[in-house]
Amino acid sequence: MNILFLLLPKNYVDFLYGDFTVRQALEKMKERRYSMIPVIDRETGKYLYSLREGDFLYFLAERHLSFQELEKNALSTIQPSREIKPVGVTCQINELYATISDQNFVPVIDDNGIFIGIVTRKAVMNHFLNELIKKEK
Repeated sequence: MNILFLLLPKNYVDFLYGDFTVRQALEKMKERRYSMIPVIDRETGKYLYSLREGDFLYFLAERHLSFQELEKNALSTIQPSREIKPVGVTCQINELYATISDQNFVPVIDDNGIFIGIVTRKAVMNHFLNELIKKEK
């Protein structure tokens, strides 16, 4: 099965732009209560990386910055602790098993590297549950 059936399109996904300040990013993370969020390039729409709560925590712990000083720091100064690789639109669901079990979502890109949305762990789990129910009938 193609993952596009499970895709949460970009227009329904919260993300950060790579040119955000750390403060803008933190405010969005706090408002939405996310533990991980994708970062995309504003001009090209390409997926850059994903940041986790811990990435922000380590950044703050190392620098001891005030909230006002966070406006002077670009989001790009935060280094992701773990690489969250995107998958292409032609990816099959069985290729996601190992990846999705270890993270909340998988970013999906088109053939040009443009971010088009995410596949969530919940969507994959619901798909498996529905398939299991079908087999039992």
